[in-house]
Amino acid sequence: MKMPSTAALEKIYGESQDSLKRYESLAKNYKELFQSEEMEFFTAPGRTEIVGNHTDHNGGKILAASISMDTIGAAYPSGTDVVTIVSEGYKGKVIIDLNDLENVPKNKGTLSLVAGMLTAAKQSGFQVAGFNAYVSTQVIAAAGVSSSASFEMLICSIVNYFFNEQRMRCIDYARIGQYAENHFWDKASGLMDQMACAAGGTILLDFSKGDDELCQQVDFSFSQIGYDLVIVNTGKGHADLSEEYSSVPLEMKQAAAAMGKTLLCESDMETLLKNLSGIDNDRAILRAMHFYEENKRVDKAYAATMANDAAALLRAISESGQSSWEWLQNCYSLQNFKEQKITLTLALTKLFLEKTGRGVCRVHGGGFAGVIACILPKEETADYVAYISEFVGKENVYPMNTRLFGAGHVE
Repeated sequence: MKMPSTAALEKIYGESQDSLKRYESLAKNYKELFQSEEMEFFTAPGRTEIVGNHTDHNGGKILAASISMDTIGAAYPSGTDVVTIVSEGYKGKVIIDLNDLENVPKNKGTLSLVAGMLTAAKQSGFQVAGFNAYVSTQVIAAAGVSSSASFEMLICSIVNYFFNEQRMRCIDYARIGQYAENHFWDKASGLMDQMACAAGGTILLDFSKGDDELCQQVDFSFSQIGYDLVIVNTGKGHADLSEEYSSVPLEMKQAAAAMGKTLLCESDMETLLKNLSGIDNDRAILRAMHFYEENKRVDKAYAATMANDAAALLRAISESGQSSWEWLQNCYSLQNFKEQKITLTLALTKLFLEKTGRGVCRVHGGGFAGVIACILPKEETADYVAYISEFVGKENVYPMNTRLFGAGHVE
């Protein structure tokens, strides 16, 4: 058994002591569980959406980045047709016979998700064989930083390394994860989460383009402008939010249909405004308006990163968050409108930022419940963490950085 090198860990994490301890624990658990010292190590980060809230499913643009929280795994081919995965902190094993994929039940958690990925990989012409894996994650579950996509990209990395000679691209990873969520989880997932977890660093995504032009690497991190990203978990909502999430792409597509199109990216704001009489849902109109203005904000944010213009970038992020609150309307659930943890935590954060005069905040990810993002100067981070912890608990506050290394094998 060969542990990850110090050089590899420094490249991925910016340090090697704490990260090595994680991999040593991973190796110990894998050895005890599978009675073998033959293993390789893999990692896949979570992601943050900087600007581009709910645009991917209608062919829009997004500026996103991978984050320092990640999912790691120890794995090795089993020499059989059986895939066995154990996730730290979760009961039971995921065991899948590759000869019986079609009989794996849908909507049964991780079992279904893995079966969906293996099915998609095979359908895409990639090789799949049995393997054993032990997985551990730092990525916050159900909190808008894509714990599921991080896990999916880790599994894709394992399949790619052992069975496909590293031929699979980031877009292949992303489509495999999307297929699993769409067809085995009944979740209307786009590709943004998977692409941001797979690629690493900051990326500009344009979902109106083909696969070869969809993703562009961007040389940017918040550290470059002297800022930190702090993710705050406001508390999980009590309602089932599937209908709320699905309503966003559905209503945007209703607006597109009124213009004779399938997706909003096929038209523009001017045409939308000429066709308002054909849309009997005011919220659908507002959400479509958000889409078109959000695409402009992504362009502004990208230009700001290229010019290292912190003020312009923060302005675009702030305007994006305000639009999500007012036009997109994904900051609380109408099913339980008295529970507004996102809007409350945003309001509390704004009180802090008004005193300091620097920094912005916004809903993060899908919304309706979950997390917010606060971007503020590094010298203010400790005070903000202490302040907001009084309301949500310190265990729910996560200062983090952009990570340059995406999903892959750890040498």
